[in-house]
Amino acid sequence: MMGAGKTTIGKLLANFLNKTFLDSDREIQKRTGVSIPVIFEIEGEAGFRKRETEMLLELVKSKNIVLATGGGAVISTENRKLLKHSGTVVYLRATVDDLWRRTRQDKNRPLLQTSDPRRKLTELYNQRDPLYLETAHIVVESGKRSARYLAQLLAQQLVCSDLRIK
Repeated sequence: MMGAGKTTIGKLLANFLNKTFLDSDREIQKRTGVSIPVIFEIEGEAGFRKRETEMLLELVKSKNIVLATGGGAVISTENRKLLKHSGTVVYLRATVDDLWRRTRQDKNRPLLQTSDPRRKLTELYNQRDPLYLETAHIVVESGKRSARYLAQLLAQQLVCSDLRIK
């Protein structure tokens, strides 16, 4: 979900694991030269989601990366399958209260630019939480712990799981 800490924790995790951090939304912005809100404004959510899937198809081919996706990437069945079978998927789960606290001042969240953004966030959470749970290999509650602690915890889990696989 937006505000769960994907970028912050993802960067720290990549550093701990000596991997490259990539963010699919940032890659879309680099490719198009415009912000996500502008894409939403011009192409709508459907246009953005099409770009998102195209970008994910490209990014999952990369090696030695930690990839943060946009919060809505799981809406697409194709994206869920792609992510689940291309690497270890981590769901940074937070409560709606925590997500609201982290996103309420952010004007770069196109889906929250409504008359009742908290209600919209709750709707998105209720829609997406089951999809995240379906897709994730690891679920981490990201609410009250520091990003550094969570990244260290994830790094340990991922290294241990790699050792068991080999």
